[in-house]
Amino acid sequence: MSSLSVSATSHSSAPARLVYSVLLDAESWPLWTSFYEVQWELPAGVERPARAGDVRVMRSRLGGVCCRERIVELLPDRRFSYERASGLLASHRRSVNLTEAPHGGTDITWSATYRHALPLLGRARRRRLQGWADALASYADSIVSRDS
Repeated sequence: MSSLSVSATSHSSAPARLVYSVLLDAESWPLWTSFYEVQWELPAGVERPARAGDVRVMRSRLGGVCCRERIVELLPDRRFSYERASGLLASHRRSVNLTEAPHGGTDITWSATYRHALPLLGRARRRRLQGWADALASYADSIVSRDS
């Protein structure tokens, strides 16, 4: 097995602050991803914005797969990075980078690095990231449209 890096890009008409807030809103993920449930692991009664070190639990519509991911970097309105905290594919890190587009809105780049990966899975992983990047952009666009 070797390492693998993949990335996908998309564009949203929404400002970066809105796209970033969608990434931090665990309750919104089931609205635009294949996950039917996303929850932060926080002590009972604690409600605060996500921060580096926090762990979220995600359950998928596709077979009920559960994964735990740790937030490793938060740069407001610019970057959201996380890594698998446990499980079969615990050797990956993903980042969502947001940049102001010259023609307005936000350019989204969702990238992933897998320390141990079968090269044949590269195309499937790229497609998955592209789907997430496009879904994030579309969901953020729908918020802009709804609030206009």
